[in-house]
Amino acid sequence: MKKIIAFAGSNSKNSINKQLVTYASSLLIQTEVVILDLNDFDLPLFGVDLENDDGIPPNAHKFLNLIKESDGIMLSLAEHNGAYSTAFKNLFDWMSRIESKTFFGKPMLLMATSPGGRGGASVLGIAQNRFPFHNANIIKVFSLPFFKDNFSGGKVVESSLNAELKEAVDVFENVLVKASATEV
Repeated sequence: MKKIIAFAGSNSKNSINKQLVTYASSLLIQTEVVILDLNDFDLPLFGVDLENDDGIPPNAHKFLNLIKESDGIMLSLAEHNGAYSTAFKNLFDWMSRIESKTFFGKPMLLMATSPGGRGGASVLGIAQNRFPFHNANIIKVFSLPFFKDNFSGGKVVESSLNAELKEAVDVFENVLVKASATEV
């Protein structure tokens, strides 16, 4: 059975992106899911001087190893002022100092949600342009606008958006299953 990691690019305890990625990962049928929380990977603010003085923190290595050991990634990015959250960017910066190809070619379902109508479109655009340079294999992208209107009770409640998410999850999982079949 394939194993993926699922996480939100947020350190908010009430992250709407964690709620989305948790729901999306629950739609997987043939895949084991490990849900990660950035709060469990506390890191100092990245700086070259800090790296030179103290080295790379263990939590950056730990998170990068979880990516490396997984078969795929589900990531829902929080959008702060049109870009990554500081917590995610800091983790990303530290990990890239260990391995510039941070995502190891793992299949990725990339998502975002926000309270507004663009559903994290700006941060998704940044990630779609940047992540391939770090060996991301983005299989599908999903955006959920107007979170409070479209998500309730732990799931996407607007039927067409839920169908779109389910289709994205199915395509992602099919890539994982096909990769498993070719490894045998």
